[in-house]
Formats: sequence, structure tokens, C-alpha cells
Amino acid sequence: MAEKNNQNTQQELSEILQIRRDKLKALQDEGRNPFDITKFDVSHHAQEVKDNFDALEGTEVTLGGRLMSKRGMGKVSFCDLQDKSGRIQLYARKDEMDEEAYNRFKKFDIGDIVGVKGEVFRTQRGEMSIRCKEITLLSKSLQPLPEKFHGLQDKEIRYRQRYVDLIVNPESKRNFEIRSKFVAYLRRYLDNLGFMEVETPVLSPIAGGANARPFITHHNAQDIDMYLRIATELHLKRLIVGGMERVYEVGRIFRNEGMDTKHNPEFTTCELYQAFTNLDGMMDILEGILSGAAQEILGTYKVNWLGHEIDLTPSWKRQTMADAVKEVTGADFMAIEGDDAAAVALAKSVGVDMDGVDKKWGNALYETFDQKVEDTLIQPTFITMYPVEVSPLAKRSPTDPYLTERYEMFICGCEMGNAFSELNDPIDQYERFKSQAEKRAKGDEEADMMDDDFVLALEYGMPPTGGLGFGIDRCAMMLCGTDSIRDVILFPTMKPLD
Repeated sequence: MAEKNNQNTQQELSEILQIRRDKLKALQDEGRNPFDITKFDVSHHAQEVKDNFDALEGTEVTLGGRLMSKRGMGKVSFCDLQDKSGRIQLYARKDEMDEEAYNRFKKFDIGDIVGVKGEVFRTQRGEMSIRCKEITLLSKSLQPLPEKFHGLQDKEIRYRQRYVDLIVNPESKRNFEIRSKFVAYLRRYLDNLGFMEVETPVLSPIAGGANARPFITHHNAQDIDMYLRIATELHLKRLIVGGMERVYEVGRIFRNEGMDTKHNPEFTTCELYQAFTNLDGMMDILEGILSGAAQEILGTYKVNWLGHEIDLTPSWKRQTMADAVKEVTGADFMAIEGDDAAAVALAKSVGVDMDGVDKKWGNALYETFDQKVEDTLIQPTFITMYPVEVSPLAKRSPTDPYLTERYEMFICGCEMGNAFSELNDPIDQYERFKSQAEKRAKGDEEADMMDDDFVLALEYGMPPTGGLGFGIDRCAMMLCGTDSIRDVILFPTMKPLD
């Protein structure tokens, strides 16, 4: 039965496709090919008419958009026109339009793009509408839109055919409007703090600045393999060395790793660096960006995300990693600081899997946090003082050589930002690169590569610097209240269909 229903659906679709193509052919034969039209002057948009209805009532306006519904195709017709701002009703009456034009309009299909000239008025039922004088077909839709009551529900198809998703699902369009507003707010916030927006290379002979597996490509002219960047960090810090003092970049990052609801192989980050500040300055900036964006875009500090009400009101919790681990598991790693064997045993005693992990004190602390604590951090929380072993680019704590001045900020168990008091000691940086390179030589494809030029840059002198990186996509997920990164990336990576 299901197979028969599918065959019927396919046959019905084929007939619809043919009918629409026949209509286009007839128009072309009449010399009315809609695709020949190059311009239509739009004076207003749907929401603008509604917002200013009292002032515009009785005024002639022109709108352009897509027909989303048609009702009553006798002498009086009603349609919904959708443009970038929303929808407005069209009222078309045969005795108020050119008769031939009205008859042509009756043959238009849902999905067709039209230009409308008419008068702003309110129907007898009180609905704000456009009394049409002229309706021009600007583009013929040869594919039917999804059935109006169910829309495009299949998420796989929504991501593959984002153009249809945006037409029929208002919540998708809202997500991307929020994302755009967030990026605009972010730039405005940083610009007002005196930061300069810059651009750094996407292609590089070295993939550095993060522990991640890169995409590899080949530069034909130079006959060398190159990497798509996995971070913007090392180039941006070169600019701090050069005296630019406050720089940021909003840019695309590429990591050849797994995909899930929180990760896409290409994503957008903001990285920023400020000379003469430290970790505390970076906490203030991230808190200011996210709380301020929520207030401006959503009108509230409260957002609902992943089943929780999140309070972004400033003054977020700040806690060291060791204290967070002790609070949740009872394991006190600071009491055995530097004792690798005791740390590994302590981690295992609270159920941490240490297989495949270097048996170091810092790794044991980090794995305990990662496996036992991270998921419990629901409200905005800065976790500070990360072990040296997992922070190859962060400055050591001046009071504890086993820890670095680094934080990650978590909401709903998700890492939302990563910041350092940046390492500016070239000798220490070289040794950490060397350690990372040794891991890479042993098969760790996510370990950092040796970057001799960056070490050379540090030898010229970099001032004390705070650095911060965070994902635009994940911030957008939170502000939109969606549980999948694919809902906030217009064209997420998808496996090609056969």
C-alpha cells in the first residue's frame, strides 16, 4: 500500500511539474516570458505597510514577493504575498483591474514571484491588505512548495534545500536574522573598545593555534601541500608583536573531524587579542558580548536552551578547574599536585577512563573535569587555571608552574569560549611546540605543529596579552534556542546524495 501511495504521489508531482512548464511555455509563446523582466521598483515591504498602516491607508504602493496562498478565484481573489519582512494579503477584483490581466493572474501558481501595484486598505473583516491594480509575474515557480499545513518538516531536506526551508519555515529565517544581528552586535562592541578587525590567511603551510586535525590541499604553483586554517590565533598574535595592540577576526575555520549536533567541519569563530591585559580582561569581554547581545536582540537576559532557562545577567560564576572537580567529585588534585601516579589513581577512583591518555597530573585533572564535571555546568561559568599539558599556547601561572592562566566558559555543558593570558616567552613556547611535535610524530594528528616563524616573532617581543576565541555558531544556537548547529549554519556540510 505504501509503495502504491508513493507511486501515486510521484505521478501527481510529475503532472504538476508538467502543468507549470506548460504554463511557462504558453507565456513565452505569447511574448510574456517572465524571465525576460529585469527590474521591478519596490516602494514598500509587507511589514512596513502594516507598521505604518494609518499613514499609508489609501496610498498607492508597490511590493514584490512570492505568492504563498490563493483563495476564491472567481471575480474576487485573495492571496498572501510574502517578502523578506513577512506576509500581507492581496485583494484582487476583476472589475477593478484590466480584465486580461486579471485572467492571467488567475493562472498564477503558489510559489510564483510577482510585483504588485495597489492601494493600502482594510477589508470588511478588518485585515490590512493591498487592493491590487496591477499584478506582474516576475518569475515562474516550476516546483511546487511543500504542502502548506505541514511545510518542510524533514530536517535532512531542510538542510539540503535551505532555500525551500527559508520560504516555508519562518523560524528558520528568524534563526539567521538573530545570527546576523549577533555578529553585527559583536563587531560594534569590539569596535567601541578600540579593536581593529583584520583578516588572516585561510591557507597556510602550517596548521597551528589549536589541537585539531586539518584539511589538506595542494598549491599547484608552489607545488606544496597547504592546510586550511584550524584557528586564526598565531597570525593574530603576530600582529600584537607588530604593535597593533587590539585586533580581532570573524572568520571561517576548518577542522577535519567528526560531525554532530554541536560540530560542523567548517564553522565561524571570533578570535581577539588585546595587549597589556590578562585573563580577567578576556572574561569581562565575553560576558559583555553575550549578555549585551541577548539584551539587545531578545530584550532579556533569560534564554531557554537545551531544556534549561539560562540567566545571562552579568557577574557570571568564576571557578578554577581543580575547585570545580573537587566540588562535583570530591577529588582534590591540588593536594597531590605534581604526583603523576597519584593523580592517575585519583582520577580512576572517581570513575575516569584514562586509557590512551598520557599519565600526567595535568591530564588526569583535565580528564576528570571533562568526563565528570563539564556536563554539570548549566549556568554561565568560567572555568580557569587549566593544566599546562592541555594548554600549549597559554601563559603559566606565576604562582603555580603546573597550571596556566586559561579559561573556558560553559553553558549547558557546552564550551562557549576559550581564553588565555597568552604565552609570550619564546623559549617556553618553543619547548611546548617541541612537545606537541613529538606527539604528532607518534601519530597524534590533532597535536600542534612546530611553527618556527611564530617563535621568531615572539623573540622580537610580545607584550602581556589576553586572547579569546569563541564560536559564532554555538552562540547563535543559544540565542535561537536550537539544539543543532545545522539550524544556524545556512549551508551545513552534508554527504552528497547518490
